[in-house]
Amino acid sequence: MKTLVYIDHFKGEIQPASWEALGLAKSLGTASAVIFGSGVDAIAKAAFEHGADDVFVADDATLTDYRAEPYAATLSALVSAHASSPLSASPDLILFPTTARTRELAAMSAVDLNTGVLTDVSGLEAEGDQLIATRPIYEGKVLEKSVCTGKPILATVRPRAFPKPEADASKSGTATKVEVKSDALTNVEGYSASESAVNLGDAGVIVSGGRGVSNNPSLQAPVGMDDKQAELWRAQQGFALVTELAQVLGGAVGASRAAVDAGYIPYSHQVGQTGKVVTPDLYIACGISGAIQHLVGMRNAKVIVAINKDADAPIFKQARYGVVGDLFQILPALTEAFKKKVGR
Repeated sequence: MKTLVYIDHFKGEIQPASWEALGLAKSLGTASAVIFGSGVDAIAKAAFEHGADDVFVADDATLTDYRAEPYAATLSALVSAHASSPLSASPDLILFPTTARTRELAAMSAVDLNTGVLTDVSGLEAEGDQLIATRPIYEGKVLEKSVCTGKPILATVRPRAFPKPEADASKSGTATKVEVKSDALTNVEGYSASESAVNLGDAGVIVSGGRGVSNNPSLQAPVGMDDKQAELWRAQQGFALVTELAQVLGGAVGASRAAVDAGYIPYSHQVGQTGKVVTPDLYIACGISGAIQHLVGMRNAKVIVAINKDADAPIFKQARYGVVGDLFQILPALTEAFKKKVGR
C-alpha cells in the first residue's frame, strides 16, 4: 500500500503525531512524507530520519503561513499528478495527524479529489483491498469500524494512538520539489498568543485538578477578600500543588470544566468533551468527581489514578487506582515520593 503522510508543523515545530502517522504508514507499505511551508529543509531531513521512503516538499514564501486554499490546492495537485503519471503509483491512502489545521485541510482536499475522510482514527488495518478504520463515537463509549470506498482514502490519526518511530540519523535522502498552487483569498496578518501554550494532546503524563482544589478548609484567605476572591485564592494554592506534581513527572496540567468555568485556570487546560480529548500514559485526577463530560476526554488514558475525598465519586469507576482522602495531604506526599524516585 502506498501512503502519503502530511507532516503538520507550525513555524517549524512539528506535531509529534505526524511521526506516529508516518510509522503507521510504514506498517502498511511504503510511506512518503509531504511537507508544505517555507524553509523546511530541516523538517524534510527529520522525515527521512523517521523512516520516510520519499519526501515531497512544497517550499515557497506563499506557504509560510497555513492557509487552507493554497495548502489544499497544492496537496490535491500533488495527488492528481501521481495518479496521471505512468512513472509513479497513485497513493492508496493519505494520513494526517489530527489537528485543527489538518481537519480543514483533509476536508477541502477530499472535496477536490472526490473522495472521503475518516476522522480521529485510533486503529487502521488492511483487509484485502479495503482499509478498515476504528474510530471512537458516542463520546468514546463505542468503537466504530468504518470503511471508505473512495480512493485515495484520507484519514486523520488520533494523537498517541499509534507508536512513534525512533529517529535514525543515518537515514537520509533527497526531497522532491513539487509545484505550489499559491492562489488564495485569505491572508494572515499576524499571530497573537492569548495565553501560554498547553500541549495536552501530546503529554505522556497529565495531572488534572477539579473544583476540589479550592476546598482546603485549613487555608485562611488574606484579610479583605470577599468569598469569591477567597475561593479563587484557595484554588490557586490547590493548583500550585497539581502543577508541582506535574512538573516532577515531566507532565502537563489539566483541569475539569467545572474548574475552568469557575475561573481557576484558563480554558486551554480543560480536558473533556468541550476541551481536549487526551490519551496519556498516566492521568491523575485530583478533586474531580467524574462527570461524563470529563470522562469523555480522558477515559482512554492507559493508567488513571483518582484522588478524591468522596469514596462514591464516579471517577473511581473509571480509575485503575483510587485514593480516598484529602488531596492537600496526598499531593505533597506523592510529589516528595516521586522527587526521590525520579531524582528531580
